[in-house]
Amino acid sequence: MAEQDRYSAHFSTQRDNPLSIATTVGIFKSTIFPSFAFHTGLSLVTYGVSRYTDRADGKDCLWPASQLANAWWSALGTRVVYDGLSLPDAWAQLTYSERLLLTGVTTWGIRLLYRIASRAVRRGADDPRYAEDKRDPGFWSKAFLTQFLPEAAVQTLITLPFTLPFRAGLARAPLPTYAKLAHAAAVFLFSSGYALEVLADTQLETHKQRTGDIVLNREGVWSIVRHPNYLGDALVHFSFPVLLYSAGLLHPLALLGPLANYVYLRVLGGDRETERFQEEAYKADPLKYEQFRHFRREKNSFWPGLKELANGWTWAIVAVGLGGVAVEKGMRTWL
Repeated sequence: MAEQDRYSAHFSTQRDNPLSIATTVGIFKSTIFPSFAFHTGLSLVTYGVSRYTDRADGKDCLWPASQLANAWWSALGTRVVYDGLSLPDAWAQLTYSERLLLTGVTTWGIRLLYRIASRAVRRGADDPRYAEDKRDPGFWSKAFLTQFLPEAAVQTLITLPFTLPFRAGLARAPLPTYAKLAHAAAVFLFSSGYALEVLADTQLETHKQRTGDIVLNREGVWSIVRHPNYLGDALVHFSFPVLLYSAGLLHPLALLGPLANYVYLRVLGGDRETERFQEEAYKADPLKYEQFRHFRREKNSFWPGLKELANGWTWAIVAVGLGGVAVEKGMRTWL
């Protein structure tokens, strides 16, 4: 009973807020436009550095770094700079759900940033995809408008679930009937998605070291779908609006975040772009090209097929997700 009381207190605590209703116009002024300006400014700086170093892969590092920076600025930076609060006081004013949201975004962003940056350092040269694009003599003259700026717009949408709650003055809605279940679902989605990302990257690196990247990796979580890292990323971002819903903080516009991320992973970049590049690159290696074609026939690109219910790695990810729910429940008093 005491545990239930503590849980309820976490989700019912409200911060005094001068705005009772966040209108669309108000949200644009308080959140969308400032976020776009924030991401555009960082994109412009990154573009300058990338052009100077002739390394377009700087844009890849900006992807998690910019979103992470916007989350912290929205949640804590604005209160420290504009409201005169100390950082501990700003943190103390956040509700449990807001702290958990910021912790999740931070965990996701730091890992992905380290992964991308360390890979770029080891490579010592630009990503082969960008090296191909740079054969165009006018690449850098139009890169900001065609690549850097569009991503700033996409990031503005993706970050809505972790900027709206802190910037828009949202009125807290009544808790849903199944608030605890929704909260557990959010933690499950984040934990399983994060595990997919970590395992996919770790297993791919181990495979390359063991085989010299002569053959495709189709083991571990790569036996579930062809792009488990992208699936994991999507699950992580889907978890954020679910968490907001469980705390009565979900504004419909926040749903644009995971939807924009999903469109980016499936249409604008992600698996389709990766496989277009792979198909061209593997044509020079008949063995690897045939493995690639076989992999495409046997496994779905993004969402697992029903036959993956018999895959032990599928249930391993489910177990990690459930474990995340149990761990979060035990650590709830620390956030």
